[in-house]
Amino acid sequence: MSASQSTRRPGAPVAATHRIVAGPAGRLHAVEQGDGPLVLLVHGFPESWYSWRHQLPALAGAGYRAVALDVRGYGRSSRPADPAAYRMRELVADNLALVRALGEETAVVVGHDWGSNIAAASALLHPEVFRAVGLLSVPYAPPGGPRPSEVFAGMGGPEEFYVSYFQRPGRAETEIEPDVRGWLAGFFAALSADTMPGADAPDPHFVSRADGGTLRERFPRGVRPAWLSEADLDVYAGEFERTGLTGALNRYRNMDRDWAELAELAGRPLEQPALFVGGTRDASTTWMAEAIDAFPRTLPALAGAHLLEGCGHWVQQERPAEVNELLTGWLDALPKV
Repeated sequence: MSASQSTRRPGAPVAATHRIVAGPAGRLHAVEQGDGPLVLLVHGFPESWYSWRHQLPALAGAGYRAVALDVRGYGRSSRPADPAAYRMRELVADNLALVRALGEETAVVVGHDWGSNIAAASALLHPEVFRAVGLLSVPYAPPGGPRPSEVFAGMGGPEEFYVSYFQRPGRAETEIEPDVRGWLAGFFAALSADTMPGADAPDPHFVSRADGGTLRERFPRGVRPAWLSEADLDVYAGEFERTGLTGALNRYRNMDRDWAELAELAGRPLEQPALFVGGTRDASTTWMAEAIDAFPRTLPALAGAHLLEGCGHWVQQERPAEVNELLTGWLDALPKV
């Protein structure tokens, strides 16, 4: 009997387990909890499998095999030296390899932030494997359009958009790595609804173009979002202090490569059953409002687009109970495997 066909006794205890499997670039680390149809959870920047700590037990308790991985470049997964190893097709190959290593034929894939893009690309490139797709915080926008680096370079006027800032090798590392814990605390706070800067404060998504301008100088100081405990921050900081930030930042350094390599999919809708959950106070949902408006065309099998009032970017950590309810309700309504 495959894991997707197995059953679990109601109320039976389910423990999370860590496992390492072979991936195209070496190691893939994942944390698994529960039995049933496979749900693959893909995190964003600057996070890890731990970003799904609230979803793993909830999905397991609802009868699913929930698996959260460390994306290539993060945590205990391999960190190739070549920046090109972090392009989208490589990360999709990791997801495919993980599904196969788990002994499964299909999976539902759910992603947050960069993980949302990775989940969408996985579903586009391998619809025979990824039978449904959940997108958190970052809406689906089909491949295509202008070259990304040119778009980002034109944003901000006298200021530099954070994506452009991250794209230059070594620059962001120089800012972050001398004080990983402090930088992460500020970044998480800057994009959380309860601690983000006010509308009259400098936007933390931009950097002054003056010499020495940093993102950190715009982060809130002396505050920590309610969802982020000191122990949670310890986990995130401990991983990045050990690994450095280059592997994680290399995702931003492949956007033009992805644009070229996925050109054949330009304008392609996602045909699989889909779910979107975002926050009303997340810049991703306001900047990409047109992408949300286009969902009837780009996500024709969308079950629901939910904007959580007063929620920031870290949606499944800021509002775990609401996200868990939306995820499990959506999963329960999918065709059975």
